[in-house]
Order: sequence, then C-alpha cells, then structure tokens
Amino acid sequence: MKRELKTAVVTGPTGAIGVALCERLLQEGLTVYAVCRPGSPRAEALPRNDRLHKVACDAADYASLPEKIGQADAFFHFAWAHTIGPGRNDMPAQIRNIGYTIDAVRAAKAMGCKVFLGAGSQAEYGRVSGILRPDTPAFPENGYGMAKLCAGQMSRVECQTLGMDHVWARILSVYGPHDGPATMISGTVHTLLEGGVPKLTAGEQQWDYLYAGDAAQAFWCMAQSGRNGAVYPLGSGQARPLREYITTLRDAINPALPLGLGEIPYGPLQVMHLQADISALQQDTGFVPATEFAQGIRKTIDWIRSTAQ
Repeated sequence: MKRELKTAVVTGPTGAIGVALCERLLQEGLTVYAVCRPGSPRAEALPRNDRLHKVACDAADYASLPEKIGQADAFFHFAWAHTIGPGRNDMPAQIRNIGYTIDAVRAAKAMGCKVFLGAGSQAEYGRVSGILRPDTPAFPENGYGMAKLCAGQMSRVECQTLGMDHVWARILSVYGPHDGPATMISGTVHTLLEGGVPKLTAGEQQWDYLYAGDAAQAFWCMAQSGRNGAVYPLGSGQARPLREYITTLRDAINPALPLGLGEIPYGPLQVMHLQADISALQQDTGFVPATEFAQGIRKTIDWIRSTAQ
C-alpha cells in the first residue's frame, strides 16, 4: 500500500526537521503549505519555491486552515510550544498542545487528507534501560512527555473516528541545520565557535542521533507507506557514548579545543540509554538512515557558521 500524495501541510515547519521535510517534499514534486506563527522571524528559513506557500496561522486557529489552504493529501504536525527547560512542566501549556493536535486532525480531515503524521518524542517513554520499540511501555516523567503521549493516543482515536490514517513517530535525538540554539549539539557548537569551553556531563550516556535530513526522509517514507495506527521510534538505530559525538563535533571545528566533559553532574532524571529499534519502520516503509554523524555534523557546523556572519 502506497499513498499517492501531491499536496502536504506542515505545521512547525521552521525547525530542523520541518525545514528539511519541506525541502524533501518539494524535491518529490509536492505542493507544500508551511503553517507558521504570524510574524515568525524563522519563516525566512523556509525554502524559496513556487510550490511552497507560507500560511500565517496561530495554533489556536487551526480550524481556519481548510479555508486558507483548500485540499491537501497529507498533514505533518510538528508545531508544539514549550519543548525545553521549565516549559516542559508548564501543564496548562502542555494541555493546550494536546488540544491543538486534535484541532489539527480535524483540519486535516476537512481538507481531505489521507494521512495525519504526528511528531512524538522519546520523552513519552521515560527512562528505559533497553532499546526503544513501538511496544515499549511508556511511563513519561515530565509534562511534555505526558502531553506527547496523550496527543498521540487521542489523535489516533480521533483519526479512527474520522476515517483518516494516523502515523505517530517518537523522535529520539535529531540534529542539523535550523536546529534551535538551546539543544545540546547546537549549544556545544556555538560555544566552541565562540572560543568558549562547553560545560558537559561525563558523556557516558549511550545516545542515538539522527541527522535532520534523514528524519525528513523517514517522515516522507511514513507518509507514503507508514502503517495506519503505527507508532515508530525514530532514530538511527545505533547508539554511541555521548562523549564520542562531542569529540567528533569538536574535532570537526578544531581538535585542539578543550572540552568541559564531567564539569556538570547528571540530572536526577538523566536518561542513560537512548536507542531506537527502527526495524518496524524499515520493514513498513523501506527507510534507511543515510548520513553518518561525522558528515552530518560538518553540515550543521557550516550552517551555524553561516548564520553567525
């Protein structure tokens, strides 16, 4: 079963995966409607293409999207407020995120979409010592993870009720151009480029990093062939000590730069093993990660350098 897709809607299109997905969809010949917050300065990062249309719409106004866009085949929902820091436990804000997800499903149905794809998170699982699989029990430990889990489950039921396919990806750790400066990878790159010494944990965590371009390819594969009702953990499928990623990142800038590994302690809820089992995703869609970390981090560093000028 392969869905024929010609038009796509993308909310939250200005992040690392969102921009990469818009680029990927355009390469496939789709018409793309990129739904941005009104006045968003990051909307300038979107590809310039006659088939990409920026749609100014606040999350609270998703009900207006069918009127603004018309017909569409696929709906990719990345928009989510309060994803880092104390905002993760801003419970009223996280509850609103759940409501906006349901609003997005209803807008997708009204536009005639064949499939709704949601961006979940590894935070839905909580702390797991083993590899994350579609059926791994989920015990989130913060409001963000709880809300993502709820949004995934509620939007699945809503799609079933409305007769529309639903695919939910639980994203582990993604890096790449257009990532926010507060993430571990981007923050470390910025600090090193500015001549500082990043303060880091000992870096013993086993981590699974996926390049944003590969994540976009995964979402494109899921849109075409993802199984209705599926939950897919999304990563590279391989885990390495965080220290190795940081060292590779540093060496791509300047091997002589010092690193502050071990300068800060692990947090009380530190996840020490983060690795996705992507076998179901590969079997259902044919997705295969293509970008080695050393290659992807060079592209990321080049992009951060270009934006700093």
